[in-house]
Amino acid sequence: MRTPICDEFGIEYPILAFTPSEHVAAAVSRAGGLGVLGCVRFNDTEELDRTLTWMDENTDGKPYGVDVVMPMKIPTEGTSTDLSAYIPEEHKKFVDETLLKLGVPPLQEGEGREGVLGWLHSMARSHVDIALQHRPVFIANALGSPPVDVIEQCHAGGLKVGALAGAPKHALSHVANGVDIIIAQGYEAGGHTGEIASMVLTPDIVDAVGPDVPVLGAGGIGSGRQVAASLALGAQGVWTGSIWLGTEEYRNLSANHSAWETAFTRATSADTVRTRVYTGKPARLLKTKWTEAWAEEGAPQPLPMPLQNLLVAEAHNRIVASNDPDVISMPVGQIVGRMNEVRPVADVMASLVSEFEEAVAALNKVNG
Repeated sequence: MRTPICDEFGIEYPILAFTPSEHVAAAVSRAGGLGVLGCVRFNDTEELDRTLTWMDENTDGKPYGVDVVMPMKIPTEGTSTDLSAYIPEEHKKFVDETLLKLGVPPLQEGEGREGVLGWLHSMARSHVDIALQHRPVFIANALGSPPVDVIEQCHAGGLKVGALAGAPKHALSHVANGVDIIIAQGYEAGGHTGEIASMVLTPDIVDAVGPDVPVLGAGGIGSGRQVAASLALGAQGVWTGSIWLGTEEYRNLSANHSAWETAFTRATSADTVRTRVYTGKPARLLKTKWTEAWAEEGAPQPLPMPLQNLLVAEAHNRIVASNDPDVISMPVGQIVGRMNEVRPVADVMASLVSEFEEAVAALNKVNG
């Protein structure tokens, strides 16, 4: 399974794992992959600093990465309070009425009311500044190319920069901006994703950017067979995400994990939907009563990012606190249909590697 990406980052396997959990990210790095910590949940730069210090100390000296959410074009934005004035009252009313209809109770006194500052461009820049004070080797941007000055800042700090792409033209634009590694994010993926399936997208992007630019395949990857398929399509490695939501280490992220585990272990690959209700940009989520409510006749159209984030922030906190698997709002890819048990990260990594080896051996037999 060794590819040039392994030598680039000093890792054993070309498996990169995006996750909002530092416990998952550290476990992936310790198991020979590259754990990539999603920073968007951090509204407090001091908390991110503490978390990255923890990563520095709990990865056995092995490399890790970080992921930020930063649009190439710098938006005009103020604080979340300033922006909330642009949210229509009809949208606020719809959210309140929908939560009432779905039986989602208000937050109790003392329960978290985290906002969505991590989705703001200014906060994403501060995430980069904090990351450069630690020892990640890679920084990825979930919304394509970060601004060129940020790319240059990361290069000056010794970090490689990656960006997600949903079409060959996006990949070419990223390379022109100075991005080092392209993540070909197929339609099957959880979270923000484009309209082209990975079977078509990966080779299209590999051919577009040429042999000197490493490409990671992403979208629908949760087994060693799928890792082998991605490498066969020309990728140098894989970018995985959803599969790590079903790990024991992910439980450390929230006390209310039982509803999520119930929801994903019973889901099939058909139980997701690509919608703008989560952030304002197309993202694949688990299909639940919450997503279905937004698709009903008379429901308002989702607002653009970051207004949609601000609109649904407290709703999502209430949904998490309610611990109801029928309502939960969670980005996840179509691979959810294979996530039917909770396992330690090390077991998932071991399975990816052994299944890859079995797939390659089977293909070699076909070759005669």
